[in-house]
Amino acid sequence: MNDPRYDRLADVLTGHSTRLEVGDHVLINALDIPDEMVIALVHSVRSRRAVPHVQVNRTKIDRVLAMEATEDQVRVLAGLELQRMRKMDAYIAVRGSGNIFETSDVPPERARMISRLTRRVQDHRINHTKWVGLRWPSPAMAQQAMMSTQSFEDHFFRVCTLDYSRMTAGMNALNRLMSRTDRVTITGPGTDLSFSIKGIGAISCGGSRNIPDGEVFSCPVRNSVEGAVQYNVPSLYRGTAFQDIRLVFKKGRIVDATSNQTGRLNEILDADPGARYVGEFSLGFNPHIREPILDTLFDEKIAGSFHFTPGQAYTMADNGNRSQVHWDLVCIQRPDYGGGEVRFDGKLIRKDGLFVPASLRKLNPEYLIGSDR
Repeated sequence: MNDPRYDRLADVLTGHSTRLEVGDHVLINALDIPDEMVIALVHSVRSRRAVPHVQVNRTKIDRVLAMEATEDQVRVLAGLELQRMRKMDAYIAVRGSGNIFETSDVPPERARMISRLTRRVQDHRINHTKWVGLRWPSPAMAQQAMMSTQSFEDHFFRVCTLDYSRMTAGMNALNRLMSRTDRVTITGPGTDLSFSIKGIGAISCGGSRNIPDGEVFSCPVRNSVEGAVQYNVPSLYRGTAFQDIRLVFKKGRIVDATSNQTGRLNEILDADPGARYVGEFSLGFNPHIREPILDTLFDEKIAGSFHFTPGQAYTMADNGNRSQVHWDLVCIQRPDYGGGEVRFDGKLIRKDGLFVPASLRKLNPEYLIGSDR
């Protein structure tokens, strides 16, 4: 028997997130998720008179292919994937995995090569399709969140199927404010950052690209970042778990980087010249996401957080930085994580994780959770 929550989630993804129209060709990328969810997506796509296409992957098989991948193999595959992506109007990726460290032993040089050669596929998807991505709940994710499997599943569907349109008014106000801001300063324990976002613009994310969602992002002017940031959220990137990441910037470039895995951290940042510059700055405000679970799609939306991202910039809020890396590193500024402040052109915008201006208070948890009851 199908879980009715699958149908509700599929409707969010095909209706609110990708806004499918009649005749749209949609690629459903299903990685280690139940067949029933794939079927629910196919039915939901067809109910909107769009055209479903399905790609089913398995993490264990992807790992085996990656372990000894050659440039010729990846180049051919990337070419085929790019041709297919060019025929798609929308892309829905639902990714699960029983073991989040499944690809941790893929040789770093091969991981970098695969990322480099498949970048054009990702760039086309991001810039030329209506896309959305989300993780699928698993016992491994429940363990990361230190919750029972059932409790985490309930949490997952509550977060992922909420009415994201309720964020619209607050997001629009924040978007307008960020779009006319020049200088941003962020302070907190171990953090004293200053940078410009003048002329970059801002993008609101209320369930239209990722699920779960809840952020507005911009991007620093490439050479403007000065100071240091101390991240307090662990991060899993390319199969390695990182903690206590600290980055120091001079004229936009990361000149010092330390963590519990300092060597591996610097290997990633040395992948190409763009990896040591920042490609995204974002404020997160999903009221149902409070604690890190070592999953970027959740952690970057934590209420009262910001993320400051080494690597590739999005073309819709672009500083020109190009890299095979795009690493969303997160810092929570609520009082239970040490607090902190965000200021735009000297004006206090958020203190200890709560928005201060009246026009932005609709993004605070008290309002959003109250609206969601």
